[in-house]
Amino acid sequence: MERKVVVYIAMSLDGYIARENGEIDWLLENSPSDPGEYGYDDFYKTIDTVIMGKATYDQLPELSDTFPYSDKKCYVFSRTATGRNEHAEFVNEEVGVFLSKLKQQPGGNIWLVGGGELIKDFIEAGAIDEWMIGVIPVLIGKGIPLFKPNGREDRLKLKNHFRFADCVMLHYEVIKK
Repeated sequence: MERKVVVYIAMSLDGYIARENGEIDWLLENSPSDPGEYGYDDFYKTIDTVIMGKATYDQLPELSDTFPYSDKKCYVFSRTATGRNEHAEFVNEEVGVFLSKLKQQPGGNIWLVGGGELIKDFIEAGAIDEWMIGVIPVLIGKGIPLFKPNGREDRLKLKNHFRFADCVMLHYEVIKK
């Protein structure tokens, strides 16, 4: 089975994934205390690789005392960092080039964690296979949008949806052209 790139992310009702400074306090205040309530545990079992941008990676120590993806292969896209450390391998390649090599390797699905700029790059490369978006019922007014302007148009098919607390999870599959 082909490995899929899946964006699994929370978004405010007005379309933001973080405040302008990258803070996600609004998310932590409005999310269920048990991530399993909204399918995280089931989703996490389907992946063996996580990909994120450097700003997202740098924010992780603020959210947890331990690296949350230590049981997964972790790649961090960065314009400055190179090599690898105990948690991640840093990537300086174009999305399409990197992903074509990664998808040839055996394994589970690939979680594109974020952030906004990297998601935009993956959208533009046509590299996202599925979207799992948790819509959080809060309007934060301004911030980092999930969908930054880009030059691509994609059609999606709703695979599933479910409600948890006051939130809704939308699961879409990208219809490949």
